[in-house]
Amino acid sequence: MAEISPSEPSFDLAGRTIIVTGGGKGIGKVYCRHLAAAGARLIVADIDGEASVEVAKEIVSKGGVAVAEPTDVSDEKAVGRMAEAAIEAFGRIDGLINNAALMSDLPRQPWHQIEAEEWDRVMAVNLRGMFLCCRAVYPQMKKQGKGKIVNISSSRVWAGAPDRLHYTTSKMGVVGLTRALAREVGDDNIVVNAVAPGFTLSETQVATSSNEYLASKRNDRRALKRAQVPEDLVGVVMFLLSDASNFMTGQTITVDGGHMMH
Repeated sequence: MAEISPSEPSFDLAGRTIIVTGGGKGIGKVYCRHLAAAGARLIVADIDGEASVEVAKEIVSKGGVAVAEPTDVSDEKAVGRMAEAAIEAFGRIDGLINNAALMSDLPRQPWHQIEAEEWDRVMAVNLRGMFLCCRAVYPQMKKQGKGKIVNISSSRVWAGAPDRLHYTTSKMGVVGLTRALAREVGDDNIVVNAVAPGFTLSETQVATSSNEYLASKRNDRRALKRAQVPEDLVGVVMFLLSDASNFMTGQTITVDGGHMMH
């Protein structure tokens, strides 16, 4: 991990309070580890309470600062408690990474085989949950006079990837939410951006994919012909949380090794 240069303080995250939803597993856990190493104070929010506690314990054991907050992002009250926990622990909320999403547990199937209940569940977490989290942190960010929101989309939206229509649709919704919300909170000096990762070999992706499927995701179409790993996303997320991106809002940055270019 690159160190923050003292000659470039605009990249410094030391002392920032950042909430990471879905922070107990997969890519979210990687975000938490790197942000803590950079000096940020973490709220590790995850529907899996034990996982969030384990990540927080790991960070603290290494000298970092983290609080576990079991959170179902589709539950309005739980999301409210998440924001309150950050304020109670650290007195402010500087950043929010909306990372929690339903994806790895979803079966890959044609669109007409998706049950309406499953469609609703995906939208409840991937879109409603993101809306609830943004709304929960907004009063504190407005009070502070600034804040950073980073929404996690997917490069699937540029390709129109099949077999998980509900997931792809929800992640395109993230782009729309990011753009519209950026305009609504700009006067409050809150910036909202999104990151669209490519196919990433996270621990959850590997655990829920067959060897045949992983082998099929060859990297020949990428400009950088290697597998994407969670650490490839850390730099852009840290940039979007830092003062270095203060005049950038409503944007979606694709990080996929040069597969989708637009």
